Amino acid sequence: QVRLVESGGGLVQAGGSLRLSCAASGSIYNIKTMAWHRQAPGKQRELVATIASGGSTNYADSVKGRFTISRDNAKNTVYLQMNSLKPEDTAVYSCNADISPRVMAGGYMAYWGQGTQVTVSS
Repeated sequence: QVRLVESGGGLVQAGGSLRLSCAASGSIYNIKTMAWHRQAPGKQRELVATIASGGSTNYADSVKGRFTISRDNAKNTVYLQMNSLKPEDTAVYSCNADISPRVMAGGYMAYWGQGTQVTVSS
């Protein structure tokens, strides 16, 4: 089965940096857009950043200039480099991707990781 696993979360001080990784594994034919979301307790889930297969990116206004999304297609991995972190960035960060499993090549489904906690202290 296809699955996504995030890593790299943790506790950092305001102004610090953290790099999240999300690796897709399993029998994969192709991956289109990959993205990072976040959700704080009592808050709605927020789309943080997306990156298309061709490399084009989009960011939420709240993270522009501070976060950078990237991907390594050879490793089926998406990254989120987070700089100048603020307490408001504290949330569970989840990755998702539109993936075509080999068993249904050309047919895409949305997959989600389990999430990784990012806590920014002030």
